[in-house]
Amino acid sequence: MSFWQAVFEALESLNGNKLRSGLTVLGIVIGVAAVIAMLAVGNGAQASITGSISSIGTNLVFVFSGAPSQNGPPGSGGPSGNNERPLTLGDANALADTFAAPSVEAVAPTIETNGLLTFASEKSNSSISGVTPDYFIVRNLEMAEGEFVNQEHLLGRMSVVVLGPEAAITLFGHADGVVGEVIRIEGQPFRVIGVLVARGGGAFGSEDNSAYIPFTTAQARLVKRGTRDQVDVIYVQAVSAEAVPQAVEEISNIIRQRHRTPIGIDDFTVFTQADFLSIFASITGVLTIFLGGIAGISLLVGGIGIMNIMLVSVTERTKEIGLRKALGARKRDILLQFLTESSLLSLIGGVIGILFGWLIALLIEQIATATGNNFIPIVGMDAILLSTGFSAAIGLFFGIYPASRAANLEPVEALRHE
Repeated sequence: MSFWQAVFEALESLNGNKLRSGLTVLGIVIGVAAVIAMLAVGNGAQASITGSISSIGTNLVFVFSGAPSQNGPPGSGGPSGNNERPLTLGDANALADTFAAPSVEAVAPTIETNGLLTFASEKSNSSISGVTPDYFIVRNLEMAEGEFVNQEHLLGRMSVVVLGPEAAITLFGHADGVVGEVIRIEGQPFRVIGVLVARGGGAFGSEDNSAYIPFTTAQARLVKRGTRDQVDVIYVQAVSAEAVPQAVEEISNIIRQRHRTPIGIDDFTVFTQADFLSIFASITGVLTIFLGGIAGISLLVGGIGIMNIMLVSVTERTKEIGLRKALGARKRDILLQFLTESSLLSLIGGVIGILFGWLIALLIEQIATATGNNFIPIVGMDAILLSTGFSAAIGLFFGIYPASRAANLEPVEALRHE
């Protein structure tokens, strides 16, 4: 029996039991569609997170208080010891010294907290950062309208605020035309001087639900720390992406000297964009594998369905198999016939499943867009090839036993079967 003859006979056999074949194919369709959709969601999440992190620049370095930790977020090392010193404005000024740190372009110390923003009856729980003018450059921000905190605001400890677009929309219902309005931060009045361009999620959550005030104003009126010049994070911009490793080395040496800590016992943590990208890529990679594994179970169930139907088919067609063997059909002909049927079931299901998986991913994208989330599931060729190959392998694997059982039937016994 030739291959194409086996294919035509398999199609004829499947066509003779349309409902049963359709229900069997449905199991594979659901499995393949689930794998395609879940991998698309995982790939989309990874692309969205890494894109958001990369958008703020590849030459950004973060310096946190606290010993480095292999587990948890930056600055979440073990409890601070008595000899540990917090980061200070003096540390930031030392990093800005071009002679001590020639690989450093700009430095922006910040103090950060969360607080309640109010306007009339509207409220927004937002992150609040006390910043310097250099923060705008270091974090690669863009203004939608108005201006950012400048040196005059800093020296005068002015009660001015720059809002993220999400915070502006929550308070005013829109993000444009709000410059000059007065809001309250923790009950204190602040005049809005600008609104930032939307950036979406960042390494530490959404950067759009935020408020930025002069560093000196935050020190004096909102954020209290152990010492007056203490800062929470120092953002450092290297002169180029290639200079980041050298900048990290210079930063570490300067702070070690100022804090008088020996090498290996640092009381600070230095992170780069590459570190964050590596961490989030690892997390989203595990998430994608997990989602794909769960969806793969559906394919396994579909394969069991194929085996079940093929065993039923062998039982129903025992007499036909005996007649074929009596007329000269070889064992491999019977084996090829039933393997072709099971493979066709999985192949048809795989093709339809790819289409449905792509439609599900498209639907998820539409829902994300309608809810204001910049999330695009990515249907990759690897996911298509993986799910299609896996479904074909399942058809072969779960078709081997029924096909072998049919091929091993004795012609005399098969012909006597009722």
